[in-house]
Amino acid sequence: MENQYAAARYDIISTMERLKDMDLRGLTEYMANIGEKPFRAKQLFKWLQSGAGSFGDMTDLSKDLREKLGRDAVIWCLKKEKEQVSRDGTRKYLMETEDGFFVETVFMKYRYGNSVCISSQAGCAMGCRFCASGVNGLERDLTPGEMTDQVLLAEGAAGGSAGHIVIMGTGEPLANFDNVKTFIENTHDPAGRGMSMRNITVSTCGIIPGIKRFTEELPQVNLAVSLHAPNDDVRNEIMPISMRYGIDELLCCCRAHAEKTGRRVTFEYALIKGLNDSDRHLSELAGRLRGMLCHVNLIPLNDVIESGLRGSGRERAEEAKIFLESRGIPCTVRRELGADIDAACGQLRLGKTGAAAH
Repeated sequence: MENQYAAARYDIISTMERLKDMDLRGLTEYMANIGEKPFRAKQLFKWLQSGAGSFGDMTDLSKDLREKLGRDAVIWCLKKEKEQVSRDGTRKYLMETEDGFFVETVFMKYRYGNSVCISSQAGCAMGCRFCASGVNGLERDLTPGEMTDQVLLAEGAAGGSAGHIVIMGTGEPLANFDNVKTFIENTHDPAGRGMSMRNITVSTCGIIPGIKRFTEELPQVNLAVSLHAPNDDVRNEIMPISMRYGIDELLCCCRAHAEKTGRRVTFEYALIKGLNDSDRHLSELAGRLRGMLCHVNLIPLNDVIESGLRGSGRERAEEAKIFLESRGIPCTVRRELGADIDAACGQLRLGKTGAAAH
Protein backbone atom coordinates (compact mmCIF):
# COMPACT_ATOMS: atom_id res chain seq x y z
CA MET A 1 0.00 0.00 0.00
CA GLU A 2 2.82 2.40 0.90
CA ASN A 3 4.57 1.78 -2.43
CA GLN A 4 1.29 2.22 -4.32
CA TYR A 5 0.76 5.57 -2.62
CA ALA A 6 4.32 6.63 -3.45
CA ALA A 7 3.90 5.61 -7.07
CA ALA A 8 0.62 7.51 -7.36
CA ARG A 9 2.20 10.62 -5.86
CA TYR A 10 5.13 10.26 -8.25
CA ASP A 11 2.72 10.18 -11.21
CA ILE A 12 1.09 13.40 -10.02
CA ILE A 13 4.41 15.15 -9.41
CA SER A 14 5.69 14.02 -12.81
CA THR A 15 3.11 16.28 -14.46
CA MET A 16 4.68 19.32 -12.75
CA GLU A 17 7.94 21.06 -13.60
CA ARG A 18 10.73 19.37 -11.60
CA LEU A 19 13.04 22.31 -11.19
CA LYS A 20 16.00 20.63 -9.45
CA ASP A 21 16.42 18.36 -12.47
CA MET A 22 17.03 21.37 -14.75
CA ASP A 23 20.28 23.10 -15.57
CA LEU A 24 20.59 26.89 -15.55
CA ARG A 25 19.71 27.14 -19.23
CA GLY A 26 16.56 25.09 -18.70
CA LEU A 27 15.54 27.22 -15.73
CA THR A 28 16.11 30.37 -17.79
CA GLU A 29 13.79 29.06 -20.50
CA TYR A 30 11.25 28.06 -17.87
CA MET A 31 11.30 31.53 -16.32
CA ALA A 32 10.82 33.14 -19.73
CA ASN A 33 7.85 30.86 -20.38
CA ILE A 34 6.12 32.03 -17.19
CA GLY A 35 6.84 35.69 -17.89
CA GLU A 36 9.80 36.20 -15.54
CA LYS A 37 13.11 37.94 -16.20
CA PRO A 38 16.17 35.77 -16.91
CA PHE A 39 18.08 36.84 -13.78
CA ARG A 40 15.43 35.13 -11.66
CA ALA A 41 16.60 31.77 -13.03
CA LYS A 42 20.06 32.29 -11.56
CA GLN A 43 18.58 33.11 -8.16
CA LEU A 44 16.35 30.04 -8.31
CA PHE A 45 19.23 27.81 -9.47
CA LYS A 46 21.39 28.91 -6.54
CA TRP A 47 18.62 28.13 -4.06
CA LEU A 48 18.00 24.69 -5.55
CA GLN A 49 21.68 23.75 -5.61
CA SER A 50 22.17 24.88 -2.00
CA GLY A 51 19.32 22.73 -0.69
CA ALA A 52 16.27 24.96 -0.31
CA GLY A 53 13.41 22.68 0.68
CA SER A 54 10.53 24.93 -0.33
CA PHE A 55 9.83 27.99 -2.43
CA GLY A 56 9.01 29.83 0.79
CA ASP A 57 12.70 29.62 1.74
CA MET A 58 13.69 31.65 -1.33
CA THR A 59 13.53 35.06 0.30
CA ASP A 60 14.97 37.08 -2.59
CA LEU A 61 12.11 35.98 -4.87
CA SER A 62 8.87 37.95 -4.78
CA LYS A 63 5.86 36.48 -3.00
CA ASP A 64 3.94 36.36 -6.29
CA LEU A 65 6.72 34.40 -7.99
CA ARG A 66 6.99 31.96 -5.09
CA GLU A 67 3.25 31.35 -5.23
CA LYS A 68 3.40 30.89 -9.00
CA LEU A 69 6.20 28.34 -8.63
CA GLY A 70 4.28 26.54 -5.91
CA ARG A 71 1.31 26.04 -8.23
CA ASP A 72 3.17 24.80 -11.29
CA ALA A 73 6.47 23.32 -10.10
CA VAL A 74 7.95 21.07 -7.46
CA ILE A 75 11.26 20.77 -5.63
CA TRP A 76 12.10 17.09 -6.04
CA CYS A 77 13.49 15.77 -2.75
CA LEU A 78 14.79 12.50 -1.38
CA LYS A 79 14.01 11.44 2.17
CA LYS A 80 16.64 10.06 4.54
CA GLU A 81 15.41 6.62 5.61
CA LYS A 82 18.34 5.27 7.62
CA GLU A 83 21.82 6.24 8.76
CA GLN A 84 24.75 4.11 9.86
CA VAL A 85 27.83 5.65 11.48
CA SER A 86 31.15 3.85 11.54
CA ARG A 87 33.82 4.13 14.22
CA ASP A 88 36.07 5.76 11.62
CA GLY A 89 33.55 8.53 10.94
CA THR A 90 32.16 7.10 7.69
CA ARG A 91 28.42 7.64 7.40
CA LYS A 92 26.19 5.59 5.14
CA TYR A 93 22.69 6.69 4.27
CA LEU A 94 19.71 4.91 2.83
CA MET A 95 17.53 7.43 1.00
CA GLU A 96 14.05 6.99 -0.43
CA THR A 97 12.81 8.51 -3.67
CA GLU A 98 9.38 10.07 -4.08
CA ASP A 99 8.14 6.87 -5.74
CA GLY A 100 9.39 4.49 -3.07
CA PHE A 101 12.75 3.27 -4.34
CA PHE A 102 15.87 3.20 -2.18
CA VAL A 103 19.40 4.42 -2.94
CA GLU A 104 22.61 4.55 -0.97
CA THR A 105 24.98 7.42 -0.29
CA VAL A 106 28.23 7.44 1.70
CA PHE A 107 29.97 10.39 3.38
CA MET A 108 33.69 9.69 3.89
CA LYS A 109 36.37 11.62 5.73
CA TYR A 110 39.93 11.67 4.39
CA ARG A 111 42.98 13.67 5.42
CA TYR A 112 42.64 15.74 2.23
CA GLY A 113 38.95 16.49 2.89
CA ASN A 114 35.50 14.98 2.73
CA SER A 115 34.04 12.94 -0.13
CA VAL A 116 30.50 11.89 -0.93
CA CYS A 117 29.87 8.71 -2.91
CA ILE A 118 26.50 8.82 -4.64
CA SER A 119 24.32 6.42 -6.62
CA SER A 120 23.26 7.03 -10.22
CA GLN A 121 20.47 4.44 -10.42
CA ALA A 122 18.08 2.63 -8.12
CA GLY A 123 19.42 -0.88 -8.51
CA CYS A 124 21.72 -1.99 -11.28
CA ALA A 125 21.42 -4.07 -14.44
CA MET A 126 25.11 -4.95 -14.81
CA GLY A 127 25.07 -8.10 -12.64
CA CYS A 128 28.67 -8.04 -11.38
CA ARG A 129 29.03 -11.05 -9.06
CA PHE A 130 31.09 -9.29 -6.40
CA CYS A 131 28.64 -6.39 -5.99
CA ALA A 132 25.39 -6.51 -3.98
CA SER A 133 23.91 -3.56 -5.87
CA GLY A 134 22.56 -5.62 -8.73
CA VAL A 135 21.04 -8.52 -6.79
CA ASN A 136 17.49 -7.29 -7.47
CA GLY A 137 18.23 -5.76 -10.88
CA LEU A 138 17.61 -2.24 -12.14
CA GLU A 139 14.55 -0.32 -10.92
CA ARG A 140 15.08 3.05 -12.60
CA ASP A 141 17.54 5.82 -13.41
CA LEU A 142 18.02 8.64 -10.93
CA THR A 143 17.46 12.22 -12.02
CA PRO A 144 20.01 15.05 -11.70
CA GLY A 145 18.04 16.47 -8.78
CA GLU A 146 18.06 13.14 -6.96
CA MET A 147 21.84 12.99 -7.31
CA THR A 148 22.11 16.55 -6.00
CA ASP A 149 19.87 15.62 -3.08
CA GLN A 150 22.18 12.77 -2.10
CA VAL A 151 25.07 15.20 -1.73
CA LEU A 152 23.02 17.82 0.11
CA LEU A 153 21.38 15.37 2.52
CA ALA A 154 24.65 13.59 3.29
CA GLU A 155 26.42 16.88 3.98
CA GLY A 156 23.58 18.11 6.16
CA ALA A 157 23.39 14.91 8.20
CA ALA A 158 27.17 14.64 8.57
CA GLY A 159 27.58 18.30 9.42
CA GLY A 160 30.31 18.96 6.88
CA SER A 161 30.83 19.92 3.25
CA ALA A 162 32.29 17.65 0.60
CA GLY A 163 35.19 18.72 -1.57
CA HIS A 164 35.00 15.64 -3.77
CA ILE A 165 32.14 13.67 -5.29
CA VAL A 166 32.43 10.13 -6.62
CA ILE A 167 29.63 8.58 -8.67
CA MET A 168 30.49 5.07 -7.63
CA GLY A 169 27.46 3.89 -5.66
CA THR A 170 24.54 1.82 -6.87
CA GLY A 171 24.05 1.75 -10.64
CA GLU A 172 26.08 2.21 -13.82
CA PRO A 173 26.57 5.96 -14.43
CA LEU A 174 27.27 5.65 -18.16
CA ALA A 175 23.96 3.83 -18.62
CA ASN A 176 22.32 7.02 -17.29
CA PHE A 177 24.66 9.38 -19.12
CA ASP A 178 22.42 12.38 -19.78
CA ASN A 179 21.21 12.67 -16.18
CA VAL A 180 24.72 12.15 -14.80
CA LYS A 181 26.11 14.79 -17.15
CA THR A 182 23.48 17.34 -16.12
CA PHE A 183 24.20 16.64 -12.44
CA ILE A 184 27.93 17.14 -12.99
CA GLU A 185 27.44 20.35 -14.95
CA ASN A 186 25.04 21.70 -12.32
CA THR A 187 27.55 20.85 -9.58
CA HIS A 188 30.31 22.58 -11.54
CA ASP A 189 28.27 25.69 -12.43
CA PRO A 190 29.62 28.80 -10.63
CA ALA A 191 26.02 29.83 -9.93
CA GLY A 192 25.62 26.68 -7.85
CA ARG A 193 28.27 24.70 -5.95
CA GLY A 194 31.08 25.68 -8.31
CA MET A 195 33.00 22.43 -7.79
CA SER A 196 35.92 21.75 -10.09
CA MET A 197 35.35 18.98 -12.63
CA ARG A 198 38.65 17.54 -11.44
CA ASN A 199 37.11 16.90 -8.03
CA ILE A 200 34.45 14.63 -9.52
CA THR A 201 34.98 10.96 -10.41
CA VAL A 202 32.71 8.71 -12.46
CA SER A 203 33.11 4.93 -12.22
CA THR A 204 32.00 2.53 -14.96
CA CYS A 205 32.07 -1.23 -15.40
CA GLY A 206 33.27 -0.65 -18.96
CA ILE A 207 30.54 0.49 -21.35
CA ILE A 208 32.75 1.47 -24.28
CA PRO A 209 30.32 3.78 -26.16
CA GLY A 210 29.74 5.59 -22.87
CA ILE A 211 33.48 5.98 -22.22
CA LYS A 212 33.96 7.43 -25.70
CA ARG A 213 31.18 9.92 -25.11
CA PHE A 214 32.60 10.70 -21.66
CA THR A 215 35.98 11.47 -23.25
CA GLU A 216 34.40 13.98 -25.62
CA GLU A 217 31.86 15.63 -23.32
CA LEU A 218 33.39 15.44 -19.81
CA PRO A 219 37.16 15.39 -20.42
CA GLN A 220 38.07 17.06 -17.11
CA VAL A 221 36.12 14.61 -14.95
CA ASN A 222 38.08 11.69 -13.49
CA LEU A 223 37.40 8.27 -15.00
CA ALA A 224 37.50 5.09 -12.94
CA VAL A 225 36.99 1.69 -14.58
CA SER A 226 35.97 -1.44 -12.68
CA LEU A 227 38.42 -3.88 -14.23
CA HIS A 228 38.84 -6.61 -11.59
CA ALA A 229 40.52 -9.09 -13.94
CA PRO A 230 43.59 -9.35 -16.20
CA ASN A 231 41.87 -11.26 -19.02
CA ASP A 232 38.50 -12.09 -20.54
CA ASP A 233 38.30 -15.59 -19.05
CA VAL A 234 38.33 -14.25 -15.49
CA ARG A 235 36.36 -11.11 -16.27
CA ASN A 236 33.59 -13.03 -18.04
CA GLU A 237 33.15 -15.09 -14.89
CA ILE A 238 32.45 -12.11 -12.64
CA MET A 239 31.32 -9.29 -14.95
CA PRO A 240 28.70 -10.01 -17.64
CA ILE A 241 29.53 -6.73 -19.43
CA SER A 242 32.87 -8.29 -20.43
CA MET A 243 31.08 -10.68 -22.79
CA ARG A 244 29.93 -7.64 -24.76
CA TYR A 245 33.03 -5.48 -24.48
CA GLY A 246 36.22 -7.52 -24.23
CA ILE A 247 39.22 -6.43 -22.20
CA ASP A 248 41.44 -5.64 -25.22
CA GLU A 249 38.83 -3.28 -26.65
CA LEU A 250 38.18 -1.76 -23.23
CA LEU A 251 41.83 -1.06 -22.49
CA CYS A 252 42.33 0.38 -25.98
CA CYS A 253 39.47 2.78 -25.27
CA CYS A 254 41.00 3.71 -21.91
CA ARG A 255 44.38 4.40 -23.51
CA ALA A 256 42.67 6.67 -26.03
CA HIS A 257 40.89 8.49 -23.19
CA ALA A 258 44.13 9.08 -21.29
CA GLU A 259 45.97 10.26 -24.40
CA LYS A 260 43.22 12.66 -25.47
CA THR A 261 42.47 14.16 -22.05
CA GLY A 262 45.91 13.95 -20.46
CA ARG A 263 44.24 12.51 -17.37
CA ARG A 264 45.07 9.16 -15.87
CA VAL A 265 42.53 6.36 -15.71
CA THR A 266 41.99 4.64 -12.38
CA PHE A 267 41.42 0.90 -12.59
CA GLU A 268 39.49 -0.59 -9.69
CA TYR A 269 40.67 -4.13 -8.91
CA ALA A 270 38.85 -6.07 -6.18
CA LEU A 271 41.06 -8.93 -5.06
CA ILE A 272 39.02 -12.14 -5.05
CA LYS A 273 40.57 -15.14 -3.33
CA GLY A 274 41.62 -17.82 -5.78
CA LEU A 275 40.17 -16.06 -8.81
CA ASN A 276 42.24 -12.98 -9.71
CA ASP A 277 44.80 -12.50 -6.93
CA SER A 278 47.76 -14.73 -7.85
CA ASP A 279 51.13 -13.41 -8.97
CA ARG A 280 50.34 -14.81 -12.41
CA HIS A 281 47.19 -12.71 -12.61
CA LEU A 282 48.99 -9.61 -11.38
CA SER A 283 51.85 -10.11 -13.85
CA GLU A 284 49.37 -10.32 -16.72
CA LEU A 285 47.60 -7.20 -15.45
CA ALA A 286 50.88 -5.27 -15.32
CA GLY A 287 51.69 -6.31 -18.86
CA ARG A 288 48.36 -5.04 -20.17
CA LEU A 289 48.64 -1.69 -18.40
CA ARG A 290 52.31 -0.97 -19.05
CA GLY A 291 52.86 2.40 -20.71
CA MET A 292 49.35 3.71 -20.02
CA LEU A 293 48.71 6.83 -17.95
CA CYS A 294 46.87 4.97 -15.23
CA HIS A 295 46.66 3.95 -11.61
CA VAL A 296 45.43 0.74 -10.00
CA ASN A 297 43.27 0.92 -6.88
CA LEU A 298 43.39 -2.45 -5.15
CA ILE A 299 40.28 -3.26 -3.12
CA PRO A 300 40.17 -5.73 -0.24
CA LEU A 301 36.80 -7.17 -1.25
CA ASN A 302 33.87 -7.29 1.14
CA ASP A 303 32.45 -10.82 1.07
CA VAL A 304 29.14 -11.18 -0.81
CA ILE A 305 27.62 -14.45 0.38
CA GLU A 306 25.12 -14.69 -2.51
CA SER A 307 27.98 -14.97 -5.00
CA GLY A 308 30.18 -17.33 -3.04
CA LEU A 309 33.13 -14.96 -3.53
CA ARG A 310 35.61 -14.20 -0.78
CA GLY A 311 38.04 -11.34 -0.50
CA SER A 312 41.78 -11.94 -0.46
CA GLY A 313 42.37 -9.78 2.62
CA ARG A 314 44.36 -6.64 3.23
CA GLU A 315 47.67 -8.43 3.69
CA ARG A 316 47.43 -9.89 0.19
CA ALA A 317 46.38 -6.48 -1.13
CA GLU A 318 49.56 -4.92 0.28
CA GLU A 319 51.63 -7.69 -1.32
CA ALA A 320 49.87 -7.09 -4.64
CA LYS A 321 50.66 -3.38 -4.39
CA ILE A 322 54.38 -4.08 -4.01
CA PHE A 323 54.24 -6.59 -6.88
CA LEU A 324 52.58 -4.15 -9.30
CA GLU A 325 54.76 -1.19 -8.31
CA SER A 326 57.88 -3.29 -8.93
CA ARG A 327 56.63 -3.64 -12.50
CA GLY A 328 56.08 0.07 -12.98
CA ILE A 329 52.33 0.26 -12.29
CA PRO A 330 51.29 3.06 -9.87
CA CYS A 331 49.15 1.47 -7.23
CA THR A 332 47.33 2.04 -3.95
CA VAL A 333 45.28 -0.10 -1.60
CA ARG A 334 41.88 1.39 -0.91
CA ARG A 335 41.51 2.51 2.66
CA GLU A 336 38.90 0.39 4.41
CA LEU A 337 36.16 2.72 5.56
CA GLY A 338 32.97 1.69 7.31
CA ALA A 339 34.15 -1.86 7.99
CA ASP A 340 31.82 -2.11 11.01
CA ILE A 341 28.70 -1.07 9.05
CA ASP A 342 27.08 -2.20 5.77
CA ALA A 343 30.07 -0.90 3.84
CA ALA A 344 29.79 -2.56 0.45
CA CYS A 345 27.61 -1.11 -2.31
CA GLY A 346 24.04 -2.33 -2.07
CA GLN A 347 24.18 -3.96 1.36
CA LEU A 348 22.14 -1.37 3.25
CA ARG A 349 19.60 -1.17 0.44
CA LEU A 350 19.25 -4.95 0.27
CA GLY A 351 18.69 -5.07 4.01
CA LYS A 352 15.76 -2.68 3.55
CA THR A 353 14.23 -4.60 0.65
CA GLY A 354 14.49 -7.96 2.38
CA ALA A 355 17.50 -9.60 0.73
CA ALA A 356 20.56 -10.63 2.69
CA ALA A 357 24.07 -9.38 2.01
CA HIS A 358 27.15 -9.69 4.15
